[in-house]
Amino acid sequence: MLSRFTLSNPQPEEPTENKPSGSAQVWIFRWVVLMTVLTLFLMAVGSATRVMEAGLACPDWPLCFGELIPQRQMNLQVFLEWFHRLVATSLGLFTIGLTAAAWWWRKALPQGFTWVASFALVLVIAQGILGGLTVTELLRFEIVTAHLGTGLLFFCVLIKMAVFLSPYQGTGTAGNLTAWGLVAGLLIYGQSILGGLVSSQWALHQCLYGDRLCSIMNSHLIGVVPATLSVIAVLVVAWRRAALHPLLRRLTQAICLALVLQLLLGSATYQLKLQVPALTVAHQMIGATLLGLLVAFTTLAWRDNHSELTSA
Repeated sequence: MLSRFTLSNPQPEEPTENKPSGSAQVWIFRWVVLMTVLTLFLMAVGSATRVMEAGLACPDWPLCFGELIPQRQMNLQVFLEWFHRLVATSLGLFTIGLTAAAWWWRKALPQGFTWVASFALVLVIAQGILGGLTVTELLRFEIVTAHLGTGLLFFCVLIKMAVFLSPYQGTGTAGNLTAWGLVAGLLIYGQSILGGLVSSQWALHQCLYGDRLCSIMNSHLIGVVPATLSVIAVLVVAWRRAALHPLLRRLTQAICLALVLQLLLGSATYQLKLQVPALTVAHQMIGATLLGLLVAFTTLAWRDNHSELTSA
């Protein structure tokens, strides 16, 4: 569905009831960027909530100790869980507003954008349901992992929407970088899901200290190899394109930096056996950032190859 976007640069025209002007596209672009940053922040808070073992600090849902703001029971763990719900609720309201605005100004936006915004709303609703189930089902690992996977997918959809709304004049030199980026993005997403399985079952501790769940831990470790090689392949192919668009070139540099940081953080997290919560959170956030950069790169490469459509 996302590949059906056709971005245009609207010419000034007389406003109508639901087609104000080209400024609507700029305004919604900023809205999507804000939501993207908020989503990454929400994932960081969620990761901190997990590593601090605060997932059940609020024993009920959607309230916390039966209150909107628990005051008597408030401590660090309760605050993390309560704040996570607060940010998630805010993001849900933002998504509802985005979907409504997209349908209202649909004639001023790229074709298909409204349906993608609606899909984002479906993902947010699913996230809310999964978030509630993580509490009521006492952190069952499959629900926690699905919660992570849906959140990452929502993050990727927001990035695609932002890239398609951003001004860009392609050069038609990306070639097969779209395919390379797609493969790398899928492998990094799969590796993130494996990491979610490891963290939701505390597989590292279980394997090191109880000789249990080692297959899950080892799957994540082995998965580093194809995921890393696929990202390196993207970097090599992009580096060999002398006429590559400067924005795509800068994205490859950011991807390279994120990959190096992720490998270093992953190694440090493993060596320290998850004893430093900040490292664990950083490892998960850099992983999400790497995935987001790959999504942006792949989407921009597609636009570069279809510049005649996106600049019409």
